[in-house]
Amino acid sequence: MFSVTKDFLGKPAPPGYVAGLGRGASGFTTRSDIGPARAAAAATATATATAPATATAAGDSSSRATGGTKASLAASVDIRFQDAENEEGLFSNMRYEADDEEADRVWAQIDAQMEQRHAGKRKSPHGTAATGDVPVIEAQLRGLKKELGAVTAEEWSGIPEVSQVAETAARAKRRRKAAADGRRGERFSQVSDRTLVSGLGLAGPDQAIDAAGGAATDLLAIGQARDSVLRMTLDQQQQQQQRLGGARPKEAVDAQGYLTSLGSLGAARAAEVGDIGRARELLRSVTAANPTSAPGWLARARVEEMAGEQARARRVILEACERCARSEDVWVEAARLHATAEARAILASGVRHCPQSVRLWSAAADLEIGQARRRVLRRALEKVPGSQALWMDAVSMEDGAADARVLLAHAVELCPGSVALWLALAKLETRENARRVLNRARRAVPASADVWVAAARLEEQHQGGSAVLLRVMAKAVAALAQTVDRAGWLRLAVQSAADGYPGTCGAIVRAASAAGFDADDAPEDRARALAAEADAVAAQSMATARALYAAALDLQPGSADLWRAAADAEAEHGAGAGLAGLLERATRSCPRAEVLWLMAAKHAWAAQGSVARARAVLEAAFAANPGSEQLLLAAVKLESRSGQPQRALALLARAREMRFGGGQGALGTARIWMKSAVLLRQAGRPDEALALCRDALARFPQCPKLWLVCAQLEAQGGHMRDAQATLSRALKLCPTAVALWTQAAAMAAAADQPTRARAILERARVHVPRSAALWLQAVRLEARALGAPVARTTLARALQECPHAACLWAEGIVLADRAQRKARSVDALKNAGGVEVVVMVARLFWAEGKVDKARAWFARACVQDADHGDAWAWRWRFEQASGGAVGAVEAECARAEPRHGEVWPRVAKAPENAHLTTAEVLRKAAAALSSLPQLQQ
Repeated sequence: MFSVTKDFLGKPAPPGYVAGLGRGASGFTTRSDIGPARAAAAATATATATAPATATAAGDSSSRATGGTKASLAASVDIRFQDAENEEGLFSNMRYEADDEEADRVWAQIDAQMEQRHAGKRKSPHGTAATGDVPVIEAQLRGLKKELGAVTAEEWSGIPEVSQVAETAARAKRRRKAAADGRRGERFSQVSDRTLVSGLGLAGPDQAIDAAGGAATDLLAIGQARDSVLRMTLDQQQQQQQRLGGARPKEAVDAQGYLTSLGSLGAARAAEVGDIGRARELLRSVTAANPTSAPGWLARARVEEMAGEQARARRVILEACERCARSEDVWVEAARLHATAEARAILASGVRHCPQSVRLWSAAADLEIGQARRRVLRRALEKVPGSQALWMDAVSMEDGAADARVLLAHAVELCPGSVALWLALAKLETRENARRVLNRARRAVPASADVWVAAARLEEQHQGGSAVLLRVMAKAVAALAQTVDRAGWLRLAVQSAADGYPGTCGAIVRAASAAGFDADDAPEDRARALAAEADAVAAQSMATARALYAAALDLQPGSADLWRAAADAEAEHGAGAGLAGLLERATRSCPRAEVLWLMAAKHAWAAQGSVARARAVLEAAFAANPGSEQLLLAAVKLESRSGQPQRALALLARAREMRFGGGQGALGTARIWMKSAVLLRQAGRPDEALALCRDALARFPQCPKLWLVCAQLEAQGGHMRDAQATLSRALKLCPTAVALWTQAAAMAAAADQPTRARAILERARVHVPRSAALWLQAVRLEARALGAPVARTTLARALQECPHAACLWAEGIVLADRAQRKARSVDALKNAGGVEVVVMVARLFWAEGKVDKARAWFARACVQDADHGDAWAWRWRFEQASGGAVGAVEAECARAEPRHGEVWPRVAKAPENAHLTTAEVLRKAAAALSSLPQLQQ
């Protein structure tokens, strides 16, 4: 059994023992264990001083000595050992064991060995390795400085220079060059002006006075001295050149070769950029690795050519000809790099190595002229009888048609697959022989559409009818249905029209109009597809577009839209001769289409200049459409514009007694009554016009234009109160008419009533909340009444409601400061981009003096919206001010016939401008632009 008493009781605890550590307890040390801080510091110091003695003790005696001295040394322990990070103070109370002594002994040996190893490195002439002293440079040179005190002046002057002791290669080269030029030992340095003056001893009136009042510098003498020095230098160079036998110094400029060197400067610069040296090495390795590769030799020769080494490039390409004798590219390049005589020899050698090369034979023939060229081509045809290019060149060398015909007859036998040779032979034959030739060609080349087209052209050339052409092309389309689609036939039609064969063009289009469509496709779809193709090709070939429209109208002869599209294309891209016939056929096919009748009448009146013809067309149109208001007003316009106002008024009087719309409603229409009042005002009868307006308003009270004309007539007569009252009644009946609101506000502003005008515009925005025109009037009203800052505030509110209104953005550019206009223009183009903004940007460029940019932007505005008359007026005004082509602008405006804008309608509808042409209205509108807000400089 085990003893009850434990064997560890009464024995000292092992080092580092902590009671309860195995059960999770943590060890700690109290002050009673280590004593006070001073004692700990003293103990540590004493232990450090007696370390050697302690190290020699053994076993338990050492531990007893350490334990015995712990209490006696506790009072002298330094305070720094209370820090837990200080290992010396922390472990000063531990026992010094045998293993600790062994470790200290081993580390002491290692330290001694390391000290011996580095002792030699730390030794110096003035320091020792033991002390570790490293002397500075001053200490090392102290003895040499003392020795310099005994050096004499003669010894100082005899010390050689650095350049004499160690001469570099560059200095030696310059010295040898100077010796060769006879300038051995010469050195130049800049001489001061004072030295030159004092040496020359010149004096003159132009002297600079120093601060003391004495003459310090003579400026005239300085200039003379410099001239003398320069003259002496030039004389020395001339004497040196004569002494060298007239040889040109290297520093002199070669006047004759200077331009040549400048010409090669670009190639040298390009070579430097391309790193010619590296490219040479790379290509040299390529040709060395594969000497039979032609591309490597070609690249190597071209690199040399680019570097300006023409002779080296020729050597490279001649070596390539030896290594790559079967490559035609090498021979052609060699011929290009050499002169004509050498090129002939090179190509002769090339055709011996490559006798089947058409390229080499053609190049050799290009170097010859006359009979020599003919002989080369004949020899080439012996070697390559199947070359079309060689046969064509040989035929072009023949003088007579008979010889060329014989040669072509032999050519088509040797090259039966060449369509160009067959066609060339057919052109030289008579009609019957040409037919035979083309038939042979069709059998030899059955998949070629050019042969069929040539046959159709032959028939058209000999006055063949359209039926014959259509029959030929119908056979062609049927024979080549699997190889040529409708797009290919259209290309051939366009080419035939360009070559002067419109009949063949039309036959091709008519024959191929059904190609590419399925049998179950509706005629409307086919007609729509043909019309789209006609629109796409009209600008390139109107004959082809005309044939496409004809094919589409054959499918839908009763489509007014197709007839109108064809008429528009004819008017825009055609010569105009066939437009009258087209419109006549259109009115016969679609008699109920009023727009076709109007186009026919306008063409007869404007283009043909026949009022009687236009009157007859309108009479026929009104007979086909008896209740057409549009046709009747067109007849009224024709009579009034042709100087027959009484006939126009008579037509309107008869129209006011008619019932339109199937006999229902009031007599006439609101538009007819309004046109009657406007025509009476233009005729100088305002009272009758006013009475007619009031009568019309009783019949049509909901017509805003009648109210507007009535108010204008009253204001013209001086009855402003009546005009304002009329507009007030009109606004109650037509609250959404923007023109009435703007007219009422304009009248109030003209009467010096800005408050009333502002109230009218506010009421208008209630009824028409998002109207840019109303906001524009409000902004301009505030700008006139209260200034630009208030107007900018109103404009900001306007842009919140109408963020994409171009007129508002343009007005913002006008109101902006000069420094902010560019930024406002950019914002306007991003947010709106309308014609008003484009015109304003053009005006900005004009104001800045950028004429070319302004002209481009004005033209852009007119193209963007040709119906905007103000854009044309601004453009005319700019061209007139800058000396541009005003006549061209007037012609373009007359073709466009604009009707809208801000100033244009007001000028065009003025009674005094009723009979003016478009060009005359353009001039007046340009003059009226000054009423708009202008850009402030």
